[in-house]
Amino acid sequence: MCSRKTAPVRTLLAALAVVLAFLIQLWPAPANASSRIKDLVDFEGIRENQLVGYGLVVGLNGTGDSLRNSPFTRQSLQAMLERLGINTRDADLRTANVAAVMVTANLPPFATQGTRIDISVSALGDSESLQGGTLLVTPLHGADGEVYAVGQGSVAVAGFSAEGEAASITRGVPTVGRISNGAIVEREIIFSLTNLRTLRLALRNPDLTTARRIATAINKFTGLNVAYVRD
Repeated sequence: MCSRKTAPVRTLLAALAVVLAFLIQLWPAPANASSRIKDLVDFEGIRENQLVGYGLVVGLNGTGDSLRNSPFTRQSLQAMLERLGINTRDADLRTANVAAVMVTANLPPFATQGTRIDISVSALGDSESLQGGTLLVTPLHGADGEVYAVGQGSVAVAGFSAEGEAASITRGVPTVGRISNGAIVEREIIFSLTNLRTLRLALRNPDLTTARRIATAINKFTGLNVAYVRD
């Protein structure tokens, strides 16, 4: 009688064992913590370069600079019109659809002529908003004064400002915008890895243990004793 009662129990235990074995196979194994060297270090000489330029944004719906309070906007507007063959030196310019802006960008390493990069546009005068505006052709200079890119395009603004009879509201910063792929690289920064006899890696978070592990990993991968900790 005992064998008859224990038979269903044994069957149940066997079924549970099969299910448990199946669940163990599905249980995620602990992942090996590893990082790529390029995520930990910066290569000496391979970096972004900052560019800056001064330009005009036009097409604003009455939210541009007041020419009385922003003489640089008036001078820039007159100079631009003169380059286009329009003489406005003696004219009384009255417009609120133009704003003077500073344009900034980061030139990535190994960028070639024709590469497009993003640019940021920030109001310089008393403009209320750059929404709906278009940046005119603006040369972007490097620290050496040379022109490395030229920007132009419609400005995308994340912030907004609205005003009614009894109240006004502002969200974000409507005087700062961005133009995706708004600049074209015109000059390349000359840099050749093949001419380097040594390549230095700088840890973003300096740590002696990490530096030694990186040197060990490089030597193990190459099979040569080519990497060492310098500092």
